[in-house]
Amino acid sequence: MMSSAIEALYIYDERNIPILEQVYRSRPPSATSIIPLYLAYRAPRPSLIYLPNASPPVTVFSIVHSNLLFLSPSSVESESLLVLEFLHRVIDVLEVFLGAPLLTSKLQASYDVVAQLLNEMCDAGLVCNTESNALQENVEIPGWMEKFLGGVGLPGRQFLSSSSPALAPPSNQLKQPLSVTAQVSGPAIPWRRQGVRHTSNELYVDIVESLSVVMAPSGRLISALVSGTIAFTAKISGVPDLLLTLSALGGQHTIARKLELPVFHPCVRLARWRERPGELSFVPPDGRFILAGYEVNLLPVDASLDKSPTLMEKLFLPAIVDIRKSLGSNGTEFEVRLTLNMNFPGAPATRIAPGGRSGSGTSTPSFLGGPSSGSSSSPTLDEVVITVPISKYVRNIIDMHPSRGDATYSPGSEFLEWRVPTRDGGSISGTATLRCTVVGHHSAEDEPDETEAEASQTADLLQGYYVPDSYQQPGPSTYSSSQAVSKKGKSKSSKSKSKSKKPRSSPLTTEEPSPSLTPPPSNSRTSRKALLNAAMMPTSASVSFSVRGWLPSGLRVDSLVIDPRRSRGLGENVRPYKGVKYLCVSRRGVERRC
Repeated sequence: MMSSAIEALYIYDERNIPILEQVYRSRPPSATSIIPLYLAYRAPRPSLIYLPNASPPVTVFSIVHSNLLFLSPSSVESESLLVLEFLHRVIDVLEVFLGAPLLTSKLQASYDVVAQLLNEMCDAGLVCNTESNALQENVEIPGWMEKFLGGVGLPGRQFLSSSSPALAPPSNQLKQPLSVTAQVSGPAIPWRRQGVRHTSNELYVDIVESLSVVMAPSGRLISALVSGTIAFTAKISGVPDLLLTLSALGGQHTIARKLELPVFHPCVRLARWRERPGELSFVPPDGRFILAGYEVNLLPVDASLDKSPTLMEKLFLPAIVDIRKSLGSNGTEFEVRLTLNMNFPGAPATRIAPGGRSGSGTSTPSFLGGPSSGSSSSPTLDEVVITVPISKYVRNIIDMHPSRGDATYSPGSEFLEWRVPTRDGGSISGTATLRCTVVGHHSAEDEPDETEAEASQTADLLQGYYVPDSYQQPGPSTYSSSQAVSKKGKSKSSKSKSKSKKPRSSPLTTEEPSPSLTPPPSNSRTSRKALLNAAMMPTSASVSFSVRGWLPSGLRVDSLVIDPRRSRGLGENVRPYKGVKYLCVSRRGVERRC
């Protein structure tokens, strides 16, 4: 039987030293006893690890965020998604109250606030309240004057209120007093505070998509996935009722087909989405929150049928990388070619609902206005970085000649990085190349003699290229005097040349193997050198980039309106500021194999 209870929460700093230990139920192992067992697993560690050597044996759920390690042990079988989601909610709430990024000093300086938050979010192991707006009603946050006077040994609140009321600390904006009825019944909307007031009313929509594409050596798509997030920022007074309409390339009916596995904030009315896919009706929390998340499969629908996809289903990539290897006279060079495509598919301009303002905001830029750099009408490509995995058999890379940008590699590192600027990308006609020469651990000068080059010395270097004896053509051409000497241990080269006997065939060999499977002579110095050089060639290359004003899924915001009949406390003459931003991020996302 699975349990849905949280037993404990441990937080470690960047040196894996426990800085917070919160136990909710049971008697789990301590934070200091679990961390060495957890670190015994090699990185990258999965989010779920079973530790049988712990006392008692536990399953550890972990998340690493801002160099901080969050662990939650469980001695019984638990729902994995629930525990991991709880850890993510803890991180989100701590960032709201303490500020991002999370640092060890912030947690230690505000331990009283962190303790209140953890007790409010989970009670006796049961997850209770994870909404930041509701937590602001229940968690007491001391003011800065009270902290200062408390640090020097003076009673902060009593001293200020009795001797000098004018110097009393201002009321906490995050903590609003509630009436007795409100304290008993709680807020009508759990995710929104009561009595919210803002001087400037603003609404921002940020859609961020992460692109991941894998291409075969021929250029055919193996996989193309998009993970999207719709972040919403509501700085508006009262209780607004909003309607956000989304659209995609191909029409409104393609929304349900494109958005796979959607997840929504509890404020979204699911019935409205089921009836009309693409319409999000909700009362937003105060501040920034994640409105929805989704996945999109960008592979053409009829790709499995070997038919050419339609125009709407063709995948557009702003950056594509290709690699050619085993170049040059010695086969020790490879070339990486980058192709940039700035012709982003056009999209209709976003429509603004009547009664709304648009423009460029300060905290979050708006692209609802006219054309600008990084807008949907003029996307901007930035941060183009090509990463090439380097084989462990490579000692160094020399003669790096990029036609554009800078290429860096340190001997012994696993990757070569090539950064390409894109401000004046048109001057290179959309292409750039990088030519490199690899140097192995056995160069031509220090290569051992043929008589001393045994298979045991090169077995590690020829992984994936070693040809067994069963594929060798029997006869004088594949059986030389050096092989006879190495097998018999005698120096009888002249005798073996005069008597060209066939070697013993392996039990797996056939009498007449196909000539196409016959490799070059295994004792040939040129053949061994070619195999060594081939083993040092890279097997793939990937490109990272970011695009402002463009989404690979084709999703866009069509409108954002406020329902005046359902909204309360906003005012008749209030015209909120509206803005939307599109961002595509691909971290080593477009990979080309070779």
